[in-house]
Amino acid sequence: MIKNLLFDLGGVIMDIEKENCVESYERLGLRNARRYFGEFSQQGPFMALEEGKITPDEFHAALRPELPDGVTDAEIDNAFCDFLTGIPVRRLAALRQLRRRYKVYLLSNTNPIMWESKIKDEFKKEGHIREDYFDGMVTSFEAKALKPDKAIFDYTIKKLGIDPAETLFLDDSEANLKAAARLGFNTALVAHENEFADIIEKYKDA
Repeated sequence: MIKNLLFDLGGVIMDIEKENCVESYERLGLRNARRYFGEFSQQGPFMALEEGKITPDEFHAALRPELPDGVTDAEIDNAFCDFLTGIPVRRLAALRQLRRRYKVYLLSNTNPIMWESKIKDEFKKEGHIREDYFDGMVTSFEAKALKPDKAIFDYTIKKLGIDPAETLFLDDSEANLKAAARLGFNTALVAHENEFADIIEKYKDA
């Protein structure tokens, strides 16, 4: 029986566009910016920030030698947040509706810069706040681990107090889904052209 929904954020709830971020950093003068951004994960200081290994200030300091003089911390952060294109209001409404039937949770590979700015703001579109949409949330920088590492799923199970057998995990990465399935989670791939609400509909009687 599915009692819990565990959502990835980027590519499932939040629309993302890596190229926007790459182009913004290139405009700032970051050399070979594309090398830092993989299909489902970042590299270098970007990854370290998501893993909670460095602070935002340390992230800025790590990038600064590769940027022209005069680039500000705010410009670095704004370019990073260009990765996120936004959350359609219909998905926020869908999350609210789903909370009537399930416990709804979030598990995201993300970083404190996005988390406390663009992500936080996108959840305000209906006049609510991010915490109004979930019964609990886990971020990679808090857990000090990234999906698909087993450690982040173990952390999530313990923090949220959920039983994987009663939980449907929705993600846009096959690697993340396979890692979750090995721990007993039910899983569903949310491909680019799909809406999570449509996928969950088939589980409503489960």
